[in-house]
Amino acid sequence: MSEAVISYYNNFTPVGDILVIACCLVFAILFRTAYINRSKSFLIFRNTLILLAIAAVSDICYHSFSVSELSPAATPPVPAIYISRLIFHLSVFGIFAGYIHYTKELLHLNKKADRLYLSLAAAGLVIIFLYDTLGTVLHLGSYVDEIGKIHFGFNIFPIFYILYLSLIFYMIFRYRTRIYKQIIVGVLLTCIVSLVLMAIQGILGQYSLTVASFLFPAFAILYLIHSNPYDTEIGAVNITAFEDLINYSYCHRDILLIMSLYMHDFDEKGTKFPQDMQNTIRYYNHHFFKGALLFQISGGHIILVADIAKNPDYERRLKEMTADFALQHTKFRYDYKAVFLKTLDEISVNNDYIGLIHYLEENMNEQEFKLVNEKDIENYRRQRYIISQLEDINTKMDLDDPRVEVFCQPVLNIAAGRYDTAEALMRLRLEKTGMVFPDQFIPIAEKYNYIHCLSLIILNKTCLQIKKMLEEGYIIKRISVNFSMIDVREPDFCQSVNKIVQESGIPFEKIAIELTESQSEKDFMIVKEKINELKDSGIKFYLDDFGTGYSNFDRIIELPFDIIKFDRSLVLASSSDAKSETMVSYLAHMFSDMNYSVLYEGIENEQDEDMCINMCARYLQGYKYSKPIPIAALTDFFEKKA
Repeated sequence: MSEAVISYYNNFTPVGDILVIACCLVFAILFRTAYINRSKSFLIFRNTLILLAIAAVSDICYHSFSVSELSPAATPPVPAIYISRLIFHLSVFGIFAGYIHYTKELLHLNKKADRLYLSLAAAGLVIIFLYDTLGTVLHLGSYVDEIGKIHFGFNIFPIFYILYLSLIFYMIFRYRTRIYKQIIVGVLLTCIVSLVLMAIQGILGQYSLTVASFLFPAFAILYLIHSNPYDTEIGAVNITAFEDLINYSYCHRDILLIMSLYMHDFDEKGTKFPQDMQNTIRYYNHHFFKGALLFQISGGHIILVADIAKNPDYERRLKEMTADFALQHTKFRYDYKAVFLKTLDEISVNNDYIGLIHYLEENMNEQEFKLVNEKDIENYRRQRYIISQLEDINTKMDLDDPRVEVFCQPVLNIAAGRYDTAEALMRLRLEKTGMVFPDQFIPIAEKYNYIHCLSLIILNKTCLQIKKMLEEGYIIKRISVNFSMIDVREPDFCQSVNKIVQESGIPFEKIAIELTESQSEKDFMIVKEKINELKDSGIKFYLDDFGTGYSNFDRIIELPFDIIKFDRSLVLASSSDAKSETMVSYLAHMFSDMNYSVLYEGIENEQDEDMCINMCARYLQGYKYSKPIPIAALTDFFEKKA
């Protein structure tokens, strides 16, 4: 036997490969006990680690079978040597191919680049397979001769090691802007450590740490990308882990039970559950459901998820848990809202359970348990559709959008004895839902900042209808349009209003803007500035909903309103109590003496009408005269010039 062969086997010890196998077992344990984001990239990573374990085992086998050549009396098991060597090479470079596949998955490459890098990785494996098989047959590579001696041919291992590693480095550098910089630095530095280890091993003539060098990138990937540590106090993982679990269960057709608990007392930043509450949460996490996972969505919002397949008696368990929680609540006394539901495909496909839960919580009372039913899903589906339509309306910004309709409620001008003013009201008419009323979509539009677009559409359509009616000879004093503080805060509010009114061709005094007073000092200054800017053009201003909530007389007097709209609640109070009637009447006379016109809302009968006329009313509005009607129907109320 040659000295080179003896040196080759003397410079190998299985310790490195045994360490790799042990580390792979640790990875397997962590995958079972820690929460891992089980994305497609993680599955690739897991399979790569399986190849790592196979490489370590086959490396030990290859050297064990080959070392028998050192004993003159032993006959080396030739097929076992060939097979173990082939498996070792394919698994080692399969690890490289796995890392390439993993990297291109993280980079979200287009199909062309995706196929290119996969093809290069696969081509390398094919070449290695052909070299090992054909090299053995043709005696060009490693082979065992007729008398049992092993011969080493040209060693392609270093070449392909460098080629694969270079390809990975190139991919990361080429698409570096697609990955967070710290992740790139962490992975590259661990790869460099692996490369240095291989270089030191080569200098020392060692072969024991080849497979071990692949461990370092694996640790970096697991820690930087797939780790999702438990909260050490209550055992929860975060919202990203929850969304990942939903995606995973949807792909594998698993049905989950989702149990949401929201306690607003702990939703402020930095607030934590007290120790006794933490103990209770940990108890619920493990006591009632097998294999349940706890997720912390926000400071006061936690979700417990259980696999129904593992808990076929989940209804009994849920009943026991809620009964126990109600008992615990007598001790803690924190406000809560609890929602329970099973996963549904139509929610899972968009991973929208958090949105569904928040929607339900908005309509729940404190200390309420909510078991989600089909009606809840139907209502949420309707809301999501309305949101999508509002988003589309806002994106297109078409001032003639047919989905936004103007309704009007005629207003009686007492002095003139006719209807010559009206209030424009907003409606949506959508394909799937039909008519949608303001209480259903305005809060949504304000929440998602779509309201300004809707307000401008209503203003534009109102102006165009006024133009049409004026051309037909109708007497129109003005029509008012409601704007919110969200509208007024827009930097181009005044420019947008002026532009729409001017382009419609109507006199500016035919339009009025209704605003509700704000408590905010900053909003007050903005309103004052915008009113003064627009009043110069002739637009009138209404103070809407006077008598509800906040009313500051100093601010009302400082703002140049033209009309004060007394809310329906003042009408009701006046009709039921003489003292209230006196007070409301006094306020109305005071405003009238200060040259404000008073408009009473919510007039429903003659008694309301007579009372409000006696209380210095200038305008009356309510169901006694008309419900809101399409703006085109105002021609049934307004008069034409003689």
